Amino acid sequence: MEILVEVRRQHSPADVPYYQTIKYQAASDEENVATVLRNLNATPELRDTENREVGEIHWQCSCLQKKCGACAMLINGLPRLACDTKLKDFRENRLLRLEPLKKFPIVRDLMVDRSIMMKNLRDIANWLEREATLTDKNEELAYDASRCLQCGCCLEVCPNFEVGGKFYGAAAFVPASRILSELPKARKYQLIKRYKKRVYSGCGKSLACHDICPVGIDVENKLVNSNAVAVWRRFFSNKKTENP
Repeated sequence: MEILVEVRRQHSPADVPYYQTIKYQAASDEENVATVLRNLNATPELRDTENREVGEIHWQCSCLQKKCGACAMLINGLPRLACDTKLKDFRENRLLRLEPLKKFPIVRDLMVDRSIMMKNLRDIANWLEREATLTDKNEELAYDASRCLQCGCCLEVCPNFEVGGKFYGAAAFVPASRILSELPKARKYQLIKRYKKRVYSGCGKSLACHDICPVGIDVENKLVNSNAVAVWRRFFSNKKTENP
């Protein structure tokens, strides 16, 4: 299977980006995009369709098993994982367009700086200080939330998220839903306060993040549960106190 691979190149954040189109002969349409990139980088004296030299294509990867999220990029306009996107999805037009995620600062080529996601998790105090005990009530929720890869695909499609903005997006509220379900009551206050400020007050409920998650987390369910714990249960509890 021959396919055209169009890669957005940018050697540094200050450089003007450009595209290179490369002919690629795949052994099978079961090859994934990560394999394509590795094979292109392993090809000596590789040239594009305009006979320009193709230098090493910079991208990120780690596990290559859909467990780390490092290889997230725009593939034909959609945020996806390179290790989980097969060429058979593009058999019809035979064109593979690879671009970096656009919501994050560019590093080089397909590499972006996604450190803002970890910063945001630290900011809302999303951690356990001691061992927590799962119950039948929170086990399923906690397990599903724990599958978040912090890949950034959800933030890429979110109309309300921007790096450095007040709204932290699904990459924050999905992990928060797990912690909120496990924290003791006295420890929840700090996380709840920041959750309301950084998630609840900024979410437009477009749920663009719901269908884009590469591991299929039920993002809407996590949002509903987190809002219930952090906002609505406390709201109605306070109402009952005010109106005995």
